[in-house]
Amino acid sequence: MARSGSSNRWLERHKRDRFVKERETQGYRSRAAFKLRELAARDRLITTGARVLDLGASPGGWTQVACELAGPRGMVVAVDVLPMVALGGAHVVRGDCRDALTLAAIAELLKPGSVDLVMSDMAPNMTGVAAIDEARMSELTDTALECAAVFLRPGGALLLKLFQFADTQLFLARLQQRFGQLEKRKPGASRSRSREFYVVAKQYGI
Repeated sequence: MARSGSSNRWLERHKRDRFVKERETQGYRSRAAFKLRELAARDRLITTGARVLDLGASPGGWTQVACELAGPRGMVVAVDVLPMVALGGAHVVRGDCRDALTLAAIAELLKPGSVDLVMSDMAPNMTGVAAIDEARMSELTDTALECAAVFLRPGGALLLKLFQFADTQLFLARLQQRFGQLEKRKPGASRSRSREFYVVAKQYGI
């Protein structure tokens, strides 16, 4: 079957993407790894020995970066409903983080109230219907915030992917009630035409 013109254009952009090439060279599982590398460096999110909870981790690009930065003294737990190939230095939990059994499995590895960083690159499969996409994204962001409330230590941080929707500002206002510092970021590896951006929320409960 012949590819559509839009598919061919996407493939051409993909081939020219420098982050795709660097991902292959450096052995990362996804180009998203470069987003986390930039964000972590700019906002000092992951230090040696850090305890990190990675939500929606598959295929593991962010997990790889977290393991590199936290080092052998750190603890990185990766969670996803999708299968994820084992990664040295990380503990992989397969399950939905809205499920009590999954939360219990995480708690066996990371004591509630002890985590330095909860991070989420989760996003729904976009339908193009704004109301549906916003509702699905809202559910994921609420889930990440609920996990942060369970596992973050006082003063800890949350890194979260968001999309610009009608109610996005309302969610940011909720974050401001729980975190002392909030920054919006658009890393270089985030495609300019994408509506995605990232929120770095620090000083949890302070």
